[in-house]
Amino acid sequence: MLKTLLIIDDEALFCDALKDHFAGVMNVLIAHSGADGLDLCAQRVVDVVLLDQNLPDGEGHTFCQAILKRNEKTKIVFVTAYPNFKHAVNAMQAGAFDYLSKPVELEELDIVLQKALRTIDLEKIELLHTYQSGREQTEPFISGGGLAPLSRLIDLAAQSEAPILITGETGTGKNALAQYIHERSPFRREPFLAINCAALPENLIEAELFGYEKGSFTGAVSSRKGIFEMASGGTLVLDEIGEMPIGLQSKLLGVLDSKQIKKIGDDALRPVNVRIMAITNTHIDESMRMKTFRADLYYRLSVIQIHMPPLRERLEDIPALCRHLLKKITPAETSICDEEMQGLMGYHWPGNIRELKNILERAVLLRDGPRLSTLEFLARKDYSSEQPLRDSSLPPHIQTMGELEKAHITRALRETKENYRDTARVLGISLSTLKRRIKEYAIPKQNSG
Repeated sequence: MLKTLLIIDDEALFCDALKDHFAGVMNVLIAHSGADGLDLCAQRVVDVVLLDQNLPDGEGHTFCQAILKRNEKTKIVFVTAYPNFKHAVNAMQAGAFDYLSKPVELEELDIVLQKALRTIDLEKIELLHTYQSGREQTEPFISGGGLAPLSRLIDLAAQSEAPILITGETGTGKNALAQYIHERSPFRREPFLAINCAALPENLIEAELFGYEKGSFTGAVSSRKGIFEMASGGTLVLDEIGEMPIGLQSKLLGVLDSKQIKKIGDDALRPVNVRIMAITNTHIDESMRMKTFRADLYYRLSVIQIHMPPLRERLEDIPALCRHLLKKITPAETSICDEEMQGLMGYHWPGNIRELKNILERAVLLRDGPRLSTLEFLARKDYSSEQPLRDSSLPPHIQTMGELEKAHITRALRETKENYRDTARVLGISLSTLKRRIKEYAIPKQNSG
């Protein structure tokens, strides 16, 4: 996807020459006044601005802050035919990325713009890393005969820029499908971010989506970008969209129509260019009938609609799913015998792929050798994901599988002095699996002595 260069200069010949020079390399926009340049910055995402210091409606540095307020990621390069120290200082203090003198050497300008674009990419990587820190990434697995009827629709969705609504039961792989589509889309080198609309309190969802300015509410000790800005140029997944508060739905609809956002505590509109995918496990039709979900938002989001079938309707995919998930769970060699695999394929899987992954993780933790035993976990559903439950008919000295697993992890943590990486290596599981199990079983920190 080409980056966008905005040239704000009143010399038409200079603008036309640069537009020809960058044709096919960047999308070039031209404005002959500061006011026209600000209008263009408000209408779309601009990556680099080439800003003349002397404009018909003011000095270039006086427009710098207004440009950055619309998009603080924009890199501004000042150019002037009358260079002096004061102009250079004013430009840098106003937030300029660089400062050039006319006549501009094209080779020098190429180098400066390449440096500006590289800086934007590095800042984006750092921002995404900060946002995603501590969030477990979706593991994409979208293949197999059970999804064959959807393959054509999925391919079309990947090449389209239209919004996508993905529906299906909990644990069917809706997030994985969203990531799969993104990785095969024209935006695959751009950000892929997701937000769970049901995971945040109602009063925080707007701040998370659109960002906020310092002091705009209690606790806003600094300005922060919203996920819409962070995902600009790429894909934003709105998970559990059916749980979004009705009041916020109208604001989301406005953003989808205008492609502009407004931070909390700020009146400036900021352009965003984001491909939206929405995910839900609820019956949206019922929500619209109950007036808890806007019909106009539904039609805006469901230009392309894909329904993920439950695992019980794609049992033939279970062997491939097991191989894929086990590679993610443990680096050790593991296998499931034919009899065990037939048992897995005969189960009804109310928890879908998420339940399959849970059972494989338990089997890996308690394995004795490379061969995994999984059917015992299907037969003994006497524990929850949070705390193992005991069958009152069991003798006190017999532990449930959940109790055994918790004790096994606790013992390993003690032996490694609670070094999570060493514990995961000893148990033969991934670090993320270990952390999830510690949270599920509420295993407390142990006293070191």
